[in-house]
Amino acid sequence: MKISATDAKNRLGQVLDEAQRAPVFIEKAGRRHCVVISSERYEHLLKVESGESMALRRRRFNERYKDWLAAQQQQFDAHGLWNDGLQVW
Repeated sequence: MKISATDAKNRLGQVLDEAQRAPVFIEKAGRRHCVVISSERYEHLLKVESGESMALRRRRFNERYKDWLAAQQQQFDAHGLWNDGLQVW
């Protein structure tokens, strides 16, 4: 949803309700000026920005695919990199 700054001021309650469902873009002088989002979405963005979420996703991936990762490591230990013998022309 997008709304002018004047309309946002006059309909703040509606803007806040809408922001719980989807971002509300507020325009000033015909240009996008800011965005109103839910506090839940804001907290999620902070976690992603801090890298905490990425570390958590990496741990989950490693746990979920630990058998596959171990098999890949075993292949590497046994055979090395597939392109070790390639020559750069």
